[in-house]
Amino acid sequence: PLWLELDGLRVVHACWCKPSMDLIRKSWGEEGLTTEFLVQSTNPEHPLFEAVEDVLKGKELALPDGVTFHDKDGHLRKKLRVKWYESPERQTYHTYALQSGAEFPSLPVPAALRQQIDPYPPDEPPVFFGHYWLHAESPAPLARNVACLDYSVAKGGLLCAYRWQGEQELTAERFVSVRSFRPG
Repeated sequence: PLWLELDGLRVVHACWCKPSMDLIRKSWGEEGLTTEFLVQSTNPEHPLFEAVEDVLKGKELALPDGVTFHDKDGHLRKKLRVKWYESPERQTYHTYALQSGAEFPSLPVPAALRQQIDPYPPDEPPVFFGHYWLHAESPAPLARNVACLDYSVAKGGLLCAYRWQGEQELTAERFVSVRSFRPG
């Protein structure tokens, strides 16, 4: 599955984006992931492309003209991944960026771009995701009901899990992590 909606919690690769998920569900039909679906979702001209990108890679916003950065793999980027679980209101590119290690402008996120985000509501079930390669000495919730479990274990960070026991408000105390072991 591209995401799981279980009893009391949700799991997704990168971003719980209801409008994108609704479009994906509508396109699946009864057969699920078909060859036609896969072809359409890889065509940048098809609406499914952006929907699948949102769910599997995270919500992105275009940076102002002339502003770029190099991602962790050295690729030049003109868009930044955002904190899709927070409202974009009163945010700047710098405060709304999910990735670390790059300097983004302190310019306000324009209204036209803010309309592209449907923030994850704080009263929805907890959602767990990965994908982002966060860096921290110890993991913690990103919002009251939002937790990333990817803390860069492949780059010397943490192997991370969360011991969920039905709570709707996540806590740092329920994370379990160990440092990666990298020989050499």
